[in-house]
Amino acid sequence: MKMKRIGAMLLAAAVSQWAMADAASVQSQLQKKYPALKIENIKATEMPGMYSGSVGDQIIYTGEDAEYILVGSMIRLKDQKNLTNALMLTQNQADWKKLPLKDAIKTVRGNGKRQLAIFSDPNCPYCKQLEVELNRLNDVTIYTFVLALKPQSVAPSKQLFCETDPALAWSNLISKGIHPGSKKNCANPIERNLQLAKSLGVSGTPAIIFSNGTKLMGAYPAAEIEKIWKELNL
Repeated sequence: MKMKRIGAMLLAAAVSQWAMADAASVQSQLQKKYPALKIENIKATEMPGMYSGSVGDQIIYTGEDAEYILVGSMIRLKDQKNLTNALMLTQNQADWKKLPLKDAIKTVRGNGKRQLAIFSDPNCPYCKQLEVELNRLNDVTIYTFVLALKPQSVAPSKQLFCETDPALAWSNLISKGIHPGSKKNCANPIERNLQLAKSLGVSGTPAIIFSNGTKLMGAYPAAEIEKIWKELNL
């Protein structure tokens, strides 16, 4: 029995080393054949001969020959689990503790126990869509980092911080298109938010960061956010 156990352990170790070498080989081929492409984090997937990787925040798949790229979700049929989403949850990380929350607009609903950081541009249509979904969440504290990427967003974004209630002013701006009433200049974090987004690899909006550091791009439905909270035990 002892010899069989040792044999099984050696076999497992050999398989593990082979898989690692294979992933390294695919990474090497990609770098040699297509040096301009910054494809990172190559890993073997559950599907034989298929490897996952990342280009920025995008999950991609490629074969052993590193000649083709697939973009989309990999679904495990036996339990309908989206393996791509699961990979994104573990791969894209930010340090929540280092987020300068004082530069965000804070909105609290219910007991505010769960936390989200959002990067949003008031003139981004997907940000408006996400805001509708965020309004459906309960027991959450939302920190909105206003990211004025569009030229027409700069002035109203800065004026938000001149208002008595920036959270209400933000809601009116993103949801109703009502610009802040104040026309004076005041201290604001808009430039700092742009630098923060750059440091986190956030090049577009909307972006969502969960309190464990998981970072996602896009307008996720409220039900999907609830599901992710559950998967992350948050």
